[in-house]
Amino acid sequence: MTQTTNRFLDEFAKLMTDAAGAAQGVKREVETLMKAQGEKVLSSMDVVSREEFEAVRAMAEKARAENEALEARIAALEARLGVA
Repeated sequence: MTQTTNRFLDEFAKLMTDAAGAAQGVKREVETLMKAQGEKVLSSMDVVSREEFEAVRAMAEKARAENEALEARIAALEARLGVA
């Protein structure tokens, strides 16, 4: 009886291991499918990439700094000329 029970438990454990492996495979397939669908939706929309966003952000920060420097320069020139 002990061998029968052990064989049953061994087979049951093997079945559970196989089921867990199959579930992981399904999970990977679903993740891949969802990622592909998400990329398809984003590519059909007019959405910028992260790299493009960061490039424009850097240009805007540089322009802001240049504007602040020019404002300070204009204020200094106006002060020298006595213009308010």
